[in-house]
Amino acid sequence: MSEYDLIVIGSGFAGASAALSYCENAAKHGRSGRVAVVEVGAESERSGGSRWTMAWLRVYEDNRLDAAWKDKVMETSKGLADLDYCLALEREVPGTMKYLEDHGIEIYQHWEKDVALEYETDKSIKWPVGGGLQIVNNLLNHYKKFDGAEILYETEAVKLSLSDEGRVNGVVVRGKDGLLRTLSSNAVVVASGGFEGNPEMLTQYLGNNAVDIKPIVPGLVRNKGAGIRMAMEIGADTSGQFDMFHSEVVDSRTERPDAVIWGHNYGICVNQDGQRFFDEGEDYLFAHFELLAYEVWKNQNQKAYFITDKPVMDRMRPGWVYETTDLEPEEGATLAELAVKLGLDPQVLEATVQEFNAATPGGPFQPEILDGLGTAGITPPKSNWANRIESGPFYGYPLEARITFTYGGLKVDTEARVVSSGGVKIPGLYAAGEITGLFYHEYPPATSSLRSMTFGRVAGASVVKDLNAEVGDGSSVPSATAAAESADNSSALLPPSEAASKAAESAAARG
Repeated sequence: MSEYDLIVIGSGFAGASAALSYCENAAKHGRSGRVAVVEVGAESERSGGSRWTMAWLRVYEDNRLDAAWKDKVMETSKGLADLDYCLALEREVPGTMKYLEDHGIEIYQHWEKDVALEYETDKSIKWPVGGGLQIVNNLLNHYKKFDGAEILYETEAVKLSLSDEGRVNGVVVRGKDGLLRTLSSNAVVVASGGFEGNPEMLTQYLGNNAVDIKPIVPGLVRNKGAGIRMAMEIGADTSGQFDMFHSEVVDSRTERPDAVIWGHNYGICVNQDGQRFFDEGEDYLFAHFELLAYEVWKNQNQKAYFITDKPVMDRMRPGWVYETTDLEPEEGATLAELAVKLGLDPQVLEATVQEFNAATPGGPFQPEILDGLGTAGITPPKSNWANRIESGPFYGYPLEARITFTYGGLKVDTEARVVSSGGVKIPGLYAAGEITGLFYHEYPPATSSLRSMTFGRVAGASVVKDLNAEVGDGSSVPSATAAAESADNSSALLPPSEAASKAAESAAARG
């Protein structure tokens, strides 16, 4: 087909959720369900970065979003983030979690006892069994059961099509033959990610050494920022910090995707010269790992090394902290032996560790709390977990930073409608996922997957609501959370309305 009710650009968390949400809501409200998901990759590589992520979910045991998250976003953004958007996410997350479970996605709950986390979720971490790949495969399998649901693989979205009045009415695409054609539609959801895989855009916004940072997983090379540029070309506004991004330090020896070395807090990090350059214990693990990665990329020439000793490894392994990589840490009976294996000057590393140990008061290793055990008289300090590195064998990992997603993107309202630079909604255009800008300065983690899935399903439902309103249907559509909690229609996903927002506020006022 070349004529659709909805075109979704991208098949990751946001795109898959939007496409399925539209089909479910269209069926409920008697609308046609002709949908095309436009995917630039082949079927074997569909869904970009979503298929590779572990998809950590920052929720309580009862599936509520961490109540402190929105405050953390506003704090780290210095008030620049969209609070209404954050509140909408908080309202909708329980519905998203129920939606996943209702569609057969198994969620694992991990109770963390050994690591101090940023979360206020009773040290509960959840993730889908099978990671992000299970989510996208499951959602897309449900989507393909609908008549009129298509996925157009190896098809590149090039430009948004506009009516004479300025309504988005389709997408110009380029197929495998290299030729352009226009797909017509009543609405478009852009869910094609950020610009992690576009060296030109990275250099434009991040500077000359942007080409030195690689994507953390293979699927991100397809994220060229095309959706952002297409929408900006027709006057879309932007949000989020374009010269900042989320990154993580990985084991630089392996090509395994997402080989993150999490526990930098429980030892020291040195640069290529064998010198410390960072306060490894400044904050909780999840509140801090991004800042280390940014420093390694920005100021340490993409080379750093984590150093620790036997007591730490005995306490933390086996476990996820040092075992996301597929390689064992480098090991040495002495610091000098470890230094040689890491390619560092043995005498310099020994001197660095000796200086660190001399500035450390000593005490029990307590990784499960911010223990206040800090150094004295050295720069940079280590504010917590400043335990001496003195009991061999000694261990180390070579580190480099990898980019996970960019911060800058399109501005949307709480119902996933793209907003123009003049502050009005662009008819027919919606966006969800990491293509939508939110964060400034820092990213409070384990929410990217959640917001992509949540606003994807909100986007799909918003399209149905708006199209019905345009033809004078007059039907009232409840919030996505209310629909997800409905006993007789648990899979229906509908966007947050003003009425739902007021009802939530009234309930909160009643306690």
